[in-house]
Parts: sequence; structure tokens; C-alpha cells
Amino acid sequence: MAQARGRATVAAATVLLLVVVQCGVSSAATFKVGDEGGWVFGVQDWPNGKTFKDGDILEFNYTPGRHNVVVVDEKGYNECKAASGATTFTTGKDQITLKKGKSFFLCGFPTHCDNGMKLAITVA
Repeated sequence: MAQARGRATVAAATVLLLVVVQCGVSSAATFKVGDEGGWVFGVQDWPNGKTFKDGDILEFNYTPGRHNVVVVDEKGYNECKAASGATTFTTGKDQITLKKGKSFFLCGFPTHCDNGMKLAITVA
């Protein structure tokens, strides 16, 4: 009887531990940049009020050939200028996984960044 109670206690503790571990593991969220409007002019304020975590995904939706997504550093973001050889996405449905720290993106088409087609994201 005591042995059965001990096994039941161990089983219950194991289940509880699994529940606690599962609750601590969060899955990545996918954020559509610009929400339903997509990757468009004036989107630079879109991140306000949102919390991004390591592993979350930004989905950039736009018309290929009219826009793109260029990964830049803070200087490139501030100056609206991509460095030579910067990573550029062009599919119109680009998904970029975020990493802890700051990330910067802009549209590399002339004048687009100057018209607010850029993002600065801080990941906790």
C-alpha cells in the first residue's frame, strides 16, 4: 500500500513538473508587419506597444518589385542607407526570425525609407 502511494506521488510530481516545464516554454509568435496594411509607407510606428521575444517572426507582406526588405544596422536605419552587401529580401512574403537585441529594417527602393518604410525592433 505504501509502495503504491509512493508511486502515485512520484507520478503526480512528474505530471506537475511536465506542466510547469511546458508552461515555461513559449512558442514563437508571428507578427505581420503593418498588420493588414502590410509593409507600406509610414509603418515605422507599427512596433509601438508590441513586445517581441527571441525567436518571434516578422512577416513582411508587400508587392515584389515595388518594395523589398533590407537588414541594416542602426546607422543605416538612421541614414536610410543600406551597406554594400546588406541582406535583402524580395519575395513579398518574407519571414525573418528575431534575435535578442535590436534589429533594423528598411525598404531599399529610393525614397521609400525616407517616407517611413523602416522599422526598429527591440527584442527582450
